Amino acid sequence: MMEEDFYATLKLKNGEEIFAKVLPNDDNENITLIITNPIVVSELKNRGTVSGYKIEPWLKTTSEDMFILSMSDILLVSENNDIEMIEMYQSYLRKYSIKTKSKESLSREMGYISSVTEAKKLLEKIYKNS
Repeated sequence: MMEEDFYATLKLKNGEEIFAKVLPNDDNENITLIITNPIVVSELKNRGTVSGYKIEPWLKTTSEDMFILSMSDILLVSENNDIEMIEMYQSYLRKYSIKTKSKESLSREMGYISSVTEAKKLLEKIYKNS
């Protein structure tokens, strides 16, 4: 039987709270969750009241968008049907995918590319001649 994915807030045993699209996976040995594009949501407060939310990727040093979590690492899974939260999540994903797709690789036409050693020599030459 194939499970369906859903939006959920996950509280991990290490204290992290993430929001993601979740797909349960039962492989007879243990239950895992496949999470897609997990994010962390922080409240922005101004004089004690919430003035907005900051959305960031859960892991900032990877370009992967799918992760597998063991239920032994999860304290709580709460299905989230909050339309505002889902819209913020989807809006973030649209902006994030545009940014990652528009990144170009560096080329000589964009500017001078050199090694650190070459750049150091050039800068020292400019400094000595000034």
